[in-house]
Amino acid sequence: MKKKNFLWNRGRFWSPLVFVLLWVGAVNPVYSKGKPEAVTEEPGIEKPGEPAVITEEGEIPFSGLDDVFEPEPVQAVDTEFSELWAYLIDKEEAALGTDLPLTDIGYFGAEVDSYGDLVTVPRRSKIDSFKGRVHMVVACNSRGLTHFVLDPKSPARSSLISQLVKAAAPFDGLQIDFELVPAKDGEFFLSFLKELRQKLPDKMFTVALPARLRVIQQDVYDYANIAPLVDRILVMAYDEHWSGSEPGPIASMDWCRKVAAHAQEQIPPEKLIMGVPFYGRIWGSENTFRAFFHSRMERVKKENGVKRINRIDSIPHFSYTVPITVTAYYEDALSITERLAMYSAMGIDHVGFWRLGQEDPSVWEHIHRK
Repeated sequence: MKKKNFLWNRGRFWSPLVFVLLWVGAVNPVYSKGKPEAVTEEPGIEKPGEPAVITEEGEIPFSGLDDVFEPEPVQAVDTEFSELWAYLIDKEEAALGTDLPLTDIGYFGAEVDSYGDLVTVPRRSKIDSFKGRVHMVVACNSRGLTHFVLDPKSPARSSLISQLVKAAAPFDGLQIDFELVPAKDGEFFLSFLKELRQKLPDKMFTVALPARLRVIQQDVYDYANIAPLVDRILVMAYDEHWSGSEPGPIASMDWCRKVAAHAQEQIPPEKLIMGVPFYGRIWGSENTFRAFFHSRMERVKKENGVKRINRIDSIPHFSYTVPITVTAYYEDALSITERLAMYSAMGIDHVGFWRLGQEDPSVWEHIHRK
């Protein structure tokens, strides 16, 4: 394995960070936050020589950023692993390139609906060109619904298990991604996993679990309790900072090291997959998207020097301009490969990426299979 300039020490690592000062004019002062993986902005016209920000919609010009510090370029690190997993979203199959060094695909789209039934299962045949293993990933995105389908006394549980076993037939494996298991349902979750394991003897059975820094008492996602029931555990070592937190890295190097060290203490090495983020997040210093009662609205007008009130069908409205500092943390080929090199140095041999289509394309030049 060839490594160049292995700089994952925090003191020397430059996490990609962008500060942008925007003047936002808001009508009924509102601005769109957007999703973590798709920041939406109105496209502009790039001026000659003007730097631009890259979004999924294209390039959007910056202005007045001449004083932004650009760190000295550092060569990305080459790494290799025995297993390279990546998540793929149904209807985004174009993101699965033909020459990616992946061993496993977690195929997203299946979920549990309001009645406890399995819906939106992707068709395995859509990615028949991929020669590695393909795992059906199933999510349950409601705490109450999760309790409903995990409770052994609920007829929805046995029904869902039967549906999962049937739907997993064309796939190489099944992955459970239940991220909202209620605090009192730990035993229900374990018995649910055990029953699925028994009914899927010829499939790879895996689970995605949130990051942990230490053992938590009565944790429904206790690594050591779950490890004997599954073939792999993908530790979602991302969202250290999230949309509602203070700005910060999606997965800082020191935090990832601690998460990985704890996972290694609880999960056998052959079962551990460390999750790696491809995405970034943007935070604004002001959140103008909210509802106000009348007295607060009057205060907003006064504080921001609003002089004119307009009306449409007798309904008052106004606009004003406020300065907003936007802070972005994201991942590029350097930060991703430095994190991978750190995991490799720790003896971790399996990694998984969230998700295809969000990555810096040049990262694949530095990731290899053993």
